[in-house]
Amino acid sequence: MNDKVVVITGASGGIGAAFARLTGSKGNRVVLAARREVELHQVAAHSGPEALVVPADVTRREDIQRVLDAALDRFGRVDVWVNNAGRGISKLVSELTDEDFDEMMRVNVKSALYGMQAVLPHFQERGQGHLINVSSMLGRVPYVPFRSAYNAAKHALNALTANLRMEVRERFPHIHVSTVLPGPVATEFGVNALGGGPDSRRMPNAQTPEEVAAVIQDLIERPRGDVYTRPEYHGQVLAYYGSADMGAPEKS
Repeated sequence: MNDKVVVITGASGGIGAAFARLTGSKGNRVVLAARREVELHQVAAHSGPEALVVPADVTRREDIQRVLDAALDRFGRVDVWVNNAGRGISKLVSELTDEDFDEMMRVNVKSALYGMQAVLPHFQERGQGHLINVSSMLGRVPYVPFRSAYNAAKHALNALTANLRMEVRERFPHIHVSTVLPGPVATEFGVNALGGGPDSRRMPNAQTPEEVAAVIQDLIERPRGDVYTRPEYHGQVLAYYGSADMGAPEKS
């Protein structure tokens, strides 16, 4: 059933923008949050007639609360909250500074934690809602060493998501908590990574943002826990965790 109120962080580009356009076209009303106001308005123009733009820095708890308040003021409720904001890094573990690590945790974990904690009381009051955290395959299998602290942050996000799902499952069976795990996606993620890096848009076999958006849309329509954006990713995870020496190079 469409006609849901959907909050999307990191909505000014990439996966967030593609999902906003898709879910808005399905009749859902979207609330778009990110720092880049001009880009948000450009996305809103293609995300349904009632799209609401809320410029915000999602690493600030007060900004997240302001996004929720704006959504409630305009629409009276929130049905789906998508924590999509994130940023990569291109540094090996041996090269990381305190600020590098803190930045990865701020953008990829704390922003999502703020979203979860802000919207959860509203969901509990209504007895329903859907919280979706966009993670990464690197949060399951950290097989790209130069993403180091990003990998670690996404692992932390996965754990928080799983624990929230356990927390609400018994008392609030109609509150769904989901993780979306894409692989490489053809966005500006790579060039925007801390320290620069390879352009994700030029990576072989990278998914389009629209492909990932379709997975998120399907997840809203058929809620479940963890969702890989391509079927083969599940097999990669099973192989990694089934190995006697996780992370060991494959033998030819």
